[in-house]
Amino acid sequence: MAAVQVAGSLPCGLPREAPREPTPEQDNGFWRLSARLCALRPDDSSSARTEIHLLFDQLISENFSEGSGVAPEGVSALLVQACRLVPLNQNHLVSKVSQLIHHLLNRLQVIVDEQNLDFLLPYTISAIQQCSSWTHMEILQAMAALVYCNGSKCQKYLPDLLGKTGILTKLSDLAQSDLEVRRAAVHCMANLCLSVPGQPYLEEPYQNICFQAFLTTLQSLKSSDMDDVTFCMLLQNALKGIQSLLNGGKMKLTQTDKLGALLAVLKKSMFHGLPGLNIEMPMVLYPAPLPQYDGRPLVKPQPPESGTFRPTLNKKKKSRIKPKKIQQGEEEEKESSGEIEAAPVTGTGRANTHEGNTWCSSSLSVQSLPLDGSGPAGKDGVSLPFSSSSWKRVSSSESDYSDAEGGVQSKMRSYQAKVRQGALACFLSTVKSIEKKVLYGYWSAFVPNTPELGSPQSVSLMTLTLKDPSPKTRACALQVLSAILEGSKQFLSVAEDTSDHRRAFTPFSVMIASSIRELHRCLLLALVAESSSQILTQIIKCLANLVSNAPYNRLKLSLLTKVWNHIKPYIRHKDVNVRVSSLTLLGAIVSTHAPLPEVQLLLQQPCSSGLSNSNSATPHLSTPDWWKKAPAGPSLEEASVSSPKGSSEPCWLIRLCISTVVLPREDSCSGGDAGSAAGVTYEPSPMRLEALQVLAHLARGYFSMAQVYLMELGELICKCMGEADPSIQLHGTKLLEELGTGLIQQYKSDSTIPPDQRVPVFLVVMFWTMLLNGPLPRALQNSEHPTLQASACDALSSILPEAFSNLPNDRQILCITMLLGLNDSKNCSVKAATSRALGVYVLFPCLRQDVIFVADTANAILMSLQDKSLNVRAKAAWSLGNLTDTLIANMETPDPSFQEEFSGLLLLKMLRSAIEASKDKDKIKSNAVRALGNLLHFLQPSHIEKPRFAEIIEESIQALISTILTEAAMKVRWNACYAMGNVFKNPALPLGTSPWTSQAYNALTSVVTSCKNFKVRIRSAAALSIPGKREQYGSVDQYVQIWNALVTALQKSEDTTDFLEFKYCASLRTQICQALIHLLSLASASDLPGIRRRLELNRNMVQSYILQFLKSGTQGDDTRGPHSPQERDHMVKVALKHISSVQAVAGDTSKRAIVGFLQETLTIYFDSSESQVALLELKNR
Repeated sequence: MAAVQVAGSLPCGLPREAPREPTPEQDNGFWRLSARLCALRPDDSSSARTEIHLLFDQLISENFSEGSGVAPEGVSALLVQACRLVPLNQNHLVSKVSQLIHHLLNRLQVIVDEQNLDFLLPYTISAIQQCSSWTHMEILQAMAALVYCNGSKCQKYLPDLLGKTGILTKLSDLAQSDLEVRRAAVHCMANLCLSVPGQPYLEEPYQNICFQAFLTTLQSLKSSDMDDVTFCMLLQNALKGIQSLLNGGKMKLTQTDKLGALLAVLKKSMFHGLPGLNIEMPMVLYPAPLPQYDGRPLVKPQPPESGTFRPTLNKKKKSRIKPKKIQQGEEEEKESSGEIEAAPVTGTGRANTHEGNTWCSSSLSVQSLPLDGSGPAGKDGVSLPFSSSSWKRVSSSESDYSDAEGGVQSKMRSYQAKVRQGALACFLSTVKSIEKKVLYGYWSAFVPNTPELGSPQSVSLMTLTLKDPSPKTRACALQVLSAILEGSKQFLSVAEDTSDHRRAFTPFSVMIASSIRELHRCLLLALVAESSSQILTQIIKCLANLVSNAPYNRLKLSLLTKVWNHIKPYIRHKDVNVRVSSLTLLGAIVSTHAPLPEVQLLLQQPCSSGLSNSNSATPHLSTPDWWKKAPAGPSLEEASVSSPKGSSEPCWLIRLCISTVVLPREDSCSGGDAGSAAGVTYEPSPMRLEALQVLAHLARGYFSMAQVYLMELGELICKCMGEADPSIQLHGTKLLEELGTGLIQQYKSDSTIPPDQRVPVFLVVMFWTMLLNGPLPRALQNSEHPTLQASACDALSSILPEAFSNLPNDRQILCITMLLGLNDSKNCSVKAATSRALGVYVLFPCLRQDVIFVADTANAILMSLQDKSLNVRAKAAWSLGNLTDTLIANMETPDPSFQEEFSGLLLLKMLRSAIEASKDKDKIKSNAVRALGNLLHFLQPSHIEKPRFAEIIEESIQALISTILTEAAMKVRWNACYAMGNVFKNPALPLGTSPWTSQAYNALTSVVTSCKNFKVRIRSAAALSIPGKREQYGSVDQYVQIWNALVTALQKSEDTTDFLEFKYCASLRTQICQALIHLLSLASASDLPGIRRRLELNRNMVQSYILQFLKSGTQGDDTRGPHSPQERDHMVKVALKHISSVQAVAGDTSKRAIVGFLQETLTIYFDSSESQVALLELKNR
């Protein structure tokens, strides 16, 4: 009677609040029965037990469902009262009340609150401990329903449940003889592992106990007396438990054996019950470059349903003949027989929610287009396996099936398919929870490779994609493969098969290349064989992931050609999702390692090529020249007339994308929520957006083709920016930015494009004039859509400087005025984009000498530097660096008017802001110190003489010194060393006499000898070689200290533990040698003894490196030093001449020693050079 005593402490009764909905018949029935139950009092008489039995039977027989208006509080109160009435010595009643708990919580989708859980859970624990073993199955089902999504509230009961002698630990053990009880215990454990966002999760020791229990279950073999369905459900529950641990508990699989054991059971479970296949796996998989332990005993041939190619026409006919059923069995029957699945289960299937049959975690989402209005409809739709809507508790009841609905075999195939789906869902969680570099150690176990001659193909995820009769399983396998391929670029970059390898062994690079080829082959096979639109979409997305990551520049040609030719017919598929993903794949092809010669040829193919190869999957293709319709507007035709010379062959893909965006949608292509204007219906918005993205990719990677359509694309952009849909407008501005960037690249000084193949400047001016007279200013002023404003700013900053100077004067003023005005925007994105654009404009040759514009820009940038947003400050700091570059550029012009007119007060403000910014985050520091160096270089003698500048100069240099010595990012320290070199270039600064001189040199010598990053060392050595007068190096001690530091740096130029730094060793030695020779060319008589002392210690080392410098010169980091051999030996000759001319102190032998050193070095160099010349002449003869 313990249960009665516990129950007595809790009040029983109906909840205070009324039902949420108007009370239907079901609701009346529930409250009527609940009231009768609450009226009873604990009584051990036979009549009382009979009445309780009858009440329980009535409650269980009622067909309650979620949304019937029954409050969760009422359900919990009823269950508490029911348990109060049932003493634990009444086995039959305990069994019945357990069934009631399971039934009501399932049917009404109730999560028990903590107060009632604290009564009900101890009751079920006590029931298992005290009641007969035949009741355990029902009690465990009740417990599973109670703990579902309540794991965080069960912490105090975990020792009783999961401890060494815990109930679930014992009942889930392999030694448990009752298989149903074992399955129910594993299911209960899996429900405990479910996570609730914001709630604490299981502690790590309990996570490990559960993981080991699940793993042991998956590793166990099916015993002869075990029912097939029970075994499948056992595996499903164990897989669901591991998935919950990985998703909610963020369990780390750091141990190789632990991860290998999990991957082994997952691979085995992935193929569970797959017709025609039976693989044997080891207990643990280990990282290996080759497929391992892929033992497959011979099996009898299976029915045609397991074949690689699934005929589609028969299936469609069959599905039409079958009468529609609403029972849950229909889904399993259709899935197991290879047909297209029904829609998500509703009604009774929705209510049965406590058992692990459906494998879809809420944390695993699928990136796909909406499937309601624009997606596949009717019987062609397959619910995605890992979507959030399908993760619900499902029933273990076997009464949902009957022989009449498909028979035992159909039911069995359905359960086996769900095990495979569960294994794939769990594998997907595993992929997301481990590092990619760890995952790729197991690449060969899950990704196909080209089989050796005479060897069978290894089983992999592609085996499921090609051969599994269940559409949902095929979709799961493709999702996992996509997750593995995502972010694999670095791993796949080692692949190489451009040359034939005839060796005794196969290099790893060739194996990876073989795997990539096999992936292409299998995915294209799957593309041809598939009939479901939704799975076609998954296959094409998977191909896009592969294309984005594969190193085609290191692979043999034809891979992309095959993908290209296979995907072209799907551009006009009847389903919009297939069409969109086809464009996504084409976008991936034109953006991978662009420009590729193979893709260039594909783009130049005639537009009809490949489109007539329609297959059964694409019955709705129209004629190949469907996109040749001319868009509205007379100037579209004029574009080709005024296009530049270059690629004369039109690009069919550009024509396709333009037509997709601007032409009305054809009736044959269904499935669109397309917008309409004046009765015109366009392609669905996702299709048009994808087409615009492909155009942007083409403009970025294959601009020589896009430039032929420049004016036509300009009109397309105007049309997009004039539409109501902000997404279309945004993608239009992104395309504009790419086109602008492509034009700038053509006119860069280092461009390899011949002038006659560039877009003429007058055409670029026409292009931008059209946009500035069109909707671009409107987009810049559209404050309702700040993202569009920011993108428009980025686009405006991509204007070609040569074109800007030729724009009408009012358009130039419009650009500048709008940018300066938008700098006051309250939106961070807009302000950041504006700051960046101003930083671009200030470098334009036609604007940089305009003192008023430069001053206005400076004030705008200084204001942005005070912004709260880190991104705004970072862009403003970059623009400030550009603005100060402009100041330096103006110093080099013969006209001094700019320096004279530029405000000294503004210079002070800029210096103060740069000093403050140099104390900010690293992202801002690097440009702040660059600006400081430029500003100190720009200061004129008239500024430096003023007392108010003395203090700010000192602060600025101290900020640079502090940045050089700090442990900041290497980019920051590099910029600080570069800035200090700029300071040394200003002859008006008191370098050598001021107190900060020694501090600056000490900072640079510290870096050149000890910094881990060699590029920073190179830059500091370059800064040390900039002062042009001996006085600027300060005292003799200071000079000798710099000399000694450079010799030490030369000695340590190979001391590094970072392999990546070795490539800069030669460049560092070159720069140090240049600095040493520069110091020698300025040395005074009093400096010579210090130089001689160090040379005596390291003569051979210094001489050998100077000889290397004379022979090889600068490599790697360009420090603007001498590059030709004549320049380098001239430096040494100048140093020798200078030392020879120094009037040495009487009796000092230092001069003779140094002169002798230099003469010997030059003699060795010239002797070796003459020998090489003579040797070459001899060879020529």
